[in-house]
Amino acid sequence: MMPPAPDVPGATVAHVGIAVARIPEALAFYRDVLGLRASESETADGATVVSIALGPAQVELLHSDDPGSPVGKYLARRGNGIHHLCLRVPDLDRTLERCRALGYRLVDAAPRPGAHGRRVAFIHPTATAGILVELTD
Repeated sequence: MMPPAPDVPGATVAHVGIAVARIPEALAFYRDVLGLRASESETADGATVVSIALGPAQVELLHSDDPGSPVGKYLARRGNGIHHLCLRVPDLDRTLERCRALGYRLVDAAPRPGAHGRRVAFIHPTATAGILVELTD
């Protein structure tokens, strides 16, 4: 039995990453129906990323023409859909230490650069009920 995790004050949803075949078509709903504006695109982890603010959290539309990138592989296997959930934590290094101590399978052993100039690390979906979880600070 795993010990209960301590409360993590300030842990919030940072964004939901959605893999899409075509960003302009996916963006139309957020722009035309909800009246939201998208950020300029940027590249991270082999994908084009466009962010849409929804209050304090964001939706990230992700696309990659590279079939070897994580998003490219996801699109080839599953098509459009939720790729990952990103949680903002107050101390990324400490959170990763806790994951390791509790035996969670990590994709990233240490933080690496991600979109928006933030440090990120992913937890493998087998450790989180089938959801790819990204952590950021």
